[in-house]
Amino acid sequence: MRLIVDAHLDLAWNTTAFDRDLTLPLREMRAAESSMQDAPLRGRGTVTFPEMRRAGIGLCIATLLSRSGPDHRRSPRYRRTDLDHATRLACHAAAHGQLACYREWERQGDIKCIRTRNDLWAHWEQWTSGQPLEDLPIGMILSMEGADPILSSDTLSPWWDLGLRAIGPAHYGRSHFACGTSTAGPLTAEGRNLLHAMQQLGMALDVTHLSDDSMREAFDLFDGPVWASHHACRELVPGDRQLTDSQIITLAQRDAVIGVPFDAWMLSPDWKQSGGDRSRVGLQNAVHQVEHICQLTGSTGCLGIGSDLDGGFGTEQTPHDMDSIADLQRFAELLSEHGYADSDIDAICHGNWLRLLSNSLPQ
Repeated sequence: MRLIVDAHLDLAWNTTAFDRDLTLPLREMRAAESSMQDAPLRGRGTVTFPEMRRAGIGLCIATLLSRSGPDHRRSPRYRRTDLDHATRLACHAAAHGQLACYREWERQGDIKCIRTRNDLWAHWEQWTSGQPLEDLPIGMILSMEGADPILSSDTLSPWWDLGLRAIGPAHYGRSHFACGTSTAGPLTAEGRNLLHAMQQLGMALDVTHLSDDSMREAFDLFDGPVWASHHACRELVPGDRQLTDSQIITLAQRDAVIGVPFDAWMLSPDWKQSGGDRSRVGLQNAVHQVEHICQLTGSTGCLGIGSDLDGGFGTEQTPHDMDSIADLQRFAELLSEHGYADSDIDAICHGNWLRLLSNSLPQ
């Protein structure tokens, strides 16, 4: 089994928005949801803590996710998932609720929150020591997907103290800080101030979901550590959610890492998010993403995994040959079948993320 670093999982959002118990074996979590009808993902989840250990995921970047933004409109009725589009203060509070999940999971011994470089290597030494993986906590580095829970850039320091180590300024739509997926435009004045505050603290920038203009400006303004946690290639799958070849080259030049996602609609231009045909998308499509980036950059040095496998979907929107997050091991096998050397596969599975995280985390 190859150990894996997964750069994008929405773990606490799944608990707060869908009331999922991630400590259960995957089969039990699916069974608990089998009679639920509120979302297509019910009974089809692919991620729990036991399943992550079975996948060899010793470390992940886990999110705080709650959206507000200037285009926010109040929902006419309260639903749990309305916290995705909350007013700004409610958005701030929702992120703290997700943070409470991570704290409790750590108290129970399910996870270990990684805040420093020393934490990172001590944790990775545990996972490479030969101990049974089912007995080990999963390492988690906190990132914020969409910066709306931050009320202003001068309130960023308390988030750092709480363990936040990376931020993506926007998610879908416009945030208070930047333009995200499906919108166009630059950073806001608040966004420029946020990048300055992040750089002062040593916090990493995740460019995932930024519009082309916002990403271009972020590259110019931000000199700190950069990554793209879960991004595919626009050349293979058209749309502003994917990276252009030019953006990929810039990220490689910045010693960034790009996490290959396993959401079917980001892997194939044939996919239709509403009623998509899984048979048309396989793990092979993720290998195509790797091949394209290698051809552009000349190496595997900027490649990693950012599965996004719990990002609001289940097996109804995964590659047809992926039933759980443990099938990331099959992705590694496919890379070997395509002639990638063991050293390159290890770099993609964990080595490149470990290098970047070690360089970006405080001592």
